[in-house]
Amino acid sequence: MRNIVLSSALILAPVFAQDSTVEAALPDAELRGTATFRFVGLPIYEARLFTEAGAPLDWNKDFGLELKYLRSLSERDLVESTMREFKRTGDAVPVRDQLERCFNDVRKGDRFFAVSKGQNQIGFWHNGKRVCTLSHPQIKTRFMAIFLGENTRSKSFTRKLKGE
Repeated sequence: MRNIVLSSALILAPVFAQDSTVEAALPDAELRGTATFRFVGLPIYEARLFTEAGAPLDWNKDFGLELKYLRSLSERDLVESTMREFKRTGDAVPVRDQLERCFNDVRKGDRFFAVSKGQNQIGFWHNGKRVCTLSHPQIKTRFMAIFLGENTRSKSFTRKLKGE
């Protein structure tokens, strides 16, 4: 019995750590919506949107976005895909050097949590550990719009993530 309890605790520890990250980074946040992003049919990540009291997304308020990776990706893949999305959804944003400091290689099951802090900053956590703050004018809108904006790669993903 003791081994079962210990095994369960070890399995659930990452979930509890992530939930405490959400609570610490964004007090009063509740889950608003979830969605799985697929590329050519392959699941890439599960996303969860956290808003104040689970309210509909309001771009004027801070919110958090968690990505749980369903496959391994390199830091380079993450940086390059983010830079491509910035360009695809508007002008390029000169934050490559910051992204290289913020992003790490991810393995299946790893989680990144991004929390807006006003319009010009986003804090990042990787598996519950604070890794950096991305700073640039209007970075909240530019970065989060990749997942939640009007011009995302998947309208159904975005609707589900927004809880619509």
